[in-house]
Amino acid sequence: MAHETDWAEATEQQILDAALNLAPAQGWTWPMVRAAGKACGLSVAETELLVPHGPADLAALLSRRHDAAALERLAGTDPKSLKIRERIRAGVETRLDAAAADEGAVRRWAGYLALPTRIPLAIKLLWESADGLWRWAGDTATDENHYSKRAILSGILVSGLAIRLASGKAEAMAFVDSRIENVMAYEKWKAGLKGGDLLRDVAAALGKMRYG
Repeated sequence: MAHETDWAEATEQQILDAALNLAPAQGWTWPMVRAAGKACGLSVAETELLVPHGPADLAALLSRRHDAAALERLAGTDPKSLKIRERIRAGVETRLDAAAADEGAVRRWAGYLALPTRIPLAIKLLWESADGLWRWAGDTATDENHYSKRAILSGILVSGLAIRLASGKAEAMAFVDSRIENVMAYEKWKAGLKGGDLLRDVAAALGKMRYG
C-alpha cells in the first residue's frame, strides 16, 4: 500500500513537471492535463485516476510545491535571529522567488484561479501558503489573531506575486515592505480589516496576473 502511495505521489509530480512545460502555450485546462499525462506515458484513464479534478488538482500541487520549496530554503535560516518584520519579509520573498521560477506556467495558473468558480480554491491555497510562513516565523497564536494574520499575509502574497510578474522583483519587494509596515501596526490594520477584503484582493491580483 505504501509503495502504491509513493508511486502515485511521484507520478503526480511527473505530471506536474510535464504540465509546467505545456501550460504556457496550452493554458491551465483539461486538454493540457491529459497531454501532460500522455507525456508521462499514461493513458487518459490513468491520468484522470491520479488527478481526478484535473486542472484544480494540478493547481494545488503547484502551489504546494512552491510552499515546500520556500520552506526548504527557509530551513537554513534561524527565524529567531531575525526581527518579526524581517521574518515576514524573508518568508514572502522566498515564496515569491519559488513561484517566479515557473513564471510562464504561473501566469496561466493564475488565469485559471481567477475564474469566479475557482476563487475559493485560490483562497484555500493562499491560506496554506500564509499559514506555512507564519508557522516558520514562530507564530503560535490560536485566537482571532491567528486568522487575521493569515488573511493579511495571503493578500500580501497574491498582490506581491502579481507585481513581481508584471514589474519585477524590486517593485514587488517595495510593495511587500510597505505592507509589512501595516502588519506591524497590527491594531491599525485589524480595525480596518473587512470580511470581503481578502476576496477582493485575491480576485484583483489574479486578474492582474491573467490580463497583465
